[in-house]
Amino acid sequence: MSDLIDVEEALGYEFPIQYSSYDEKDLVLYALGVGAGTDPADTSELQYVYENASQGFKALPTFGVAPALKLIFEMAKRGQKAPGLNYGFDRILHGEQYTEVTQPLPPSAKLSHKVKIKNIYDKGRHAVVVTEIQSFDEAERLLVTNEISTFVRGAGGWGGERGPSTEWNAPPDRAPDAMATEKVGTNQALLYRLSGDVNPLHVDPAVARAFGFEKPILHGLCTFGYAARHVIKHFSKNDSRFFKSIRTRFSDIVFPGETLVTEMWKESDARTLFQCKIKERNRIVISNAATELYPEIPGSAGPNDEIAANRKRSREQK
Repeated sequence: MSDLIDVEEALGYEFPIQYSSYDEKDLVLYALGVGAGTDPADTSELQYVYENASQGFKALPTFGVAPALKLIFEMAKRGQKAPGLNYGFDRILHGEQYTEVTQPLPPSAKLSHKVKIKNIYDKGRHAVVVTEIQSFDEAERLLVTNEISTFVRGAGGWGGERGPSTEWNAPPDRAPDAMATEKVGTNQALLYRLSGDVNPLHVDPAVARAFGFEKPILHGLCTFGYAARHVIKHFSKNDSRFFKSIRTRFSDIVFPGETLVTEMWKESDARTLFQCKIKERNRIVISNAATELYPEIPGSAGPNDEIAANRKRSREQK
């Protein structure tokens, strides 16, 4: 146990059910925040930013992380924190992210969220805390699962489990099957933060300098959204409804205004490995990354409905 983390108290803690909602404007704002629609000649991305698009209006699947991160900040503001986690935002960085959607996200929804501390790892001097957030619709169908891995500076060293190996989703030793190059807007962090990730590290120069950065950095989850768009365009028939999951490691920082290069390798029809580099500095900023696709667009009915019905019956019997 460290002074900052009491593993026995924190591990497995489940918060009270949390609630939120979103609508079409939230989806559009998120899509703009991750670079969709910047090329007026590219009509393929109107489906994410224009409610009357000829292809039909669709949610970017990585929007599924936005309500979860917004919830984390709102809970912190209300003073809701897991027992045994005795640190503030001044010690944390987003290390890894896993997001899975069970079906295409609807254009609006009222959500309930189950939040728990899933894992805590001792990385020597530092620690990693994994928070799982499951988000359900009004019919109690699971829509999104997020696992947010937070790197906590100076919180390790108690001799605990180090966690899984870092060697996963390594790209093959060959040229990428596809590449996408896109310049990030100089004000992109200011736009992305409107989706709920309000960490001042991404907007306040004084806070950025306190973390050791020369200026505010881009949200890792903004880069995450850019990369998902690139994979969808090249390997998902440019149809976000096939998208199932994405897993990434945030390996280095991105400054707004830099050029992002996403390199992609098709492992199978369902799975794509990728990494993201900054062109100007030739630095890998997202690594150990993969997306998975559904073979068919999942519908709103199916096993998930039975799970929801069972949960509802169980609750009514209590």
